[in-house]
Amino acid sequence: MAKGVRTQAMRALDAKKVAYTVHTFDDSIRDAQQVAQTLGLPPEQVFKTLVLLREDDLQGRPFLLMVPANCEVDLRLVARELDIKGVRMASHMQAEKLTGLKVGGISALALLQKPFSVYLDRSAQAFEEILVSGGQRGVDLQLRVADLLQVTGAQWLHAAQAAE
Repeated sequence: MAKGVRTQAMRALDAKKVAYTVHTFDDSIRDAQQVAQTLGLPPEQVFKTLVLLREDDLQGRPFLLMVPANCEVDLRLVARELDIKGVRMASHMQAEKLTGLKVGGISALALLQKPFSVYLDRSAQAFEEILVSGGQRGVDLQLRVADLLQVTGAQWLHAAQAAE
């Protein structure tokens, strides 16, 4: 990231006077587990943002789900928790088209002006702060979980289980 560059996510946090720490890494890294390893942080504290689609929504309104780097999403569990017929992951191409952001840089903080429902896996309750995408590949932001919930309007969801 070029010095002085501010992402939409940073501007949103600055506007709300929310404290955060910027972590940068090589923008060729798109996997949250690799981000955690590169930054020397536990993967359960580095969250990836996924784009999911409701199977029973004819409008095709996607939603965002933030889960730990070392977890896999249980789509049946997500559908059950949301009391909907089913959900599926958006393809990389769909995710980029729907969000306007590149995979590896999709961030709920950068999409505050878009009509996305946002969910955060309950495992984040174990931490005071977590890392999430800063809205650009190669940039993660560390902030308090309470601030992330307040700024994004995210709702708690039990959605993930540790990958084997």
